[in-house]
Amino acid sequence: MISATLTISSKNYSSWSLRGWLLCMMADLEVEEHMLSADDPSTRAELLLLSPSFLVPCLTHDGIKVWDTLAIAAYLDEIRPAAGLVPKDAAARAHCRAICGEMHSGFANLRSALPMNLKAHYPGFKVWAGAQADIDRVTEIWRDCLQRYGGPYLFGKTLTMADAMYAPVCLRFLTYDVALDAACQAYCRTISAWPALRRWIEAAKAEPDDVEELDAEF
Repeated sequence: MISATLTISSKNYSSWSLRGWLLCMMADLEVEEHMLSADDPSTRAELLLLSPSFLVPCLTHDGIKVWDTLAIAAYLDEIRPAAGLVPKDAAARAHCRAICGEMHSGFANLRSALPMNLKAHYPGFKVWAGAQADIDRVTEIWRDCLQRYGGPYLFGKTLTMADAMYAPVCLRFLTYDVALDAACQAYCRTISAWPALRRWIEAAKAEPDDVEELDAEF
């Protein structure tokens, strides 16, 4: 019997819903998905970046309700420590939490300039300067982690919460044809081949186009 529910919004457009779902898959927590309608005001605020605080994704498990992606990650790590959502080494664990926090609270220009849209592809997309600074910081984080921990994931040979947090950025880079160095290209390929992520993408592509504002040509 499924004891957990994950409330999400659009699979095509919501990067935060994707992160929460990936974390649940990594923790091997079977969840029943509850998708909010695109007409729900809080959903539209999230997808259009009009709200500083989002209540999706929201995990309900054994009577406990947890929203905010970092809070979900912390909760899953507590109940499923063997899942390895954070590295075992204390220094690597602190590093992992730091870059997850940076993704959680930063990169506003990247989010607004390259909104997640898994059905779209924009070859030759011109990135404006503000977003390029965010892209440069993301790739700096990736290169540092890959060199320091040996890859193919950000903290070595196994997935951690950091990969779930940065997976939607990989998809954004592919959608908007962002030029990357060889190491970052390889990381994007590795994440794109993640079976759980492939399942999400397939479901996203089958989703109706309900949010017209996000289907504009950029």
